[in-house]
Amino acid sequence: MTDLSTQLLDELSVDEAARPKAPPVPEATDMHRHQGRQLAAIHSHHLREMGQIGAILARIEARDVPPEHLKQLVLSLDMAENFRAFGSLCGRECQVLKFHHDIESADMFPRIEAAGGGRFREIVAKLKAEHEVVHELIIRLSRAADALAEAPSEENFIQVSNTFQKLEEVVRSHFGYEETELEEAIGYYLGSI
Repeated sequence: MTDLSTQLLDELSVDEAARPKAPPVPEATDMHRHQGRQLAAIHSHHLREMGQIGAILARIEARDVPPEHLKQLVLSLDMAENFRAFGSLCGRECQVLKFHHDIESADMFPRIEAAGGGRFREIVAKLKAEHEVVHELIIRLSRAADALAEAPSEENFIQVSNTFQKLEEVVRSHFGYEETELEEAIGYYLGSI
């Protein structure tokens, strides 16, 4: 595991240019690819939830709502029903996203790597490294949200907004890569997820 805690926010990225391409799975059928696309449906749910938070941040930035009202607005969303417990703008959703990645890293990726005879080793390593970036951003967002909840200031809002935007950018890129490169492997080797 890499220590990302000392990197600047702008330095946290998924390095799209360094992403290896998955080998084809010639045995995969259209049914396997359809099964593999179930991951995209799961990811779509996470992205919708993140979109709700993004919409609130955009309203605040546009001055439709002052930053001190952020907590009340966020608490009205399903995504952040556990705001107080997690002390995070993303609340439950950030925890669910981390859990999703933990399952992939601990179960799905090793199964694909083993079933594929190691042909997916580079893809799995890259995806796991990207999970570390996402998790670091979740930690930073949680801290920034805590600071905003304690002191609803313009500076704290900007930190939350910048961290959230970076998280959303990285997650969207990561999800797209994962869905594209593992579609056949998930369907063929795992049957579905």
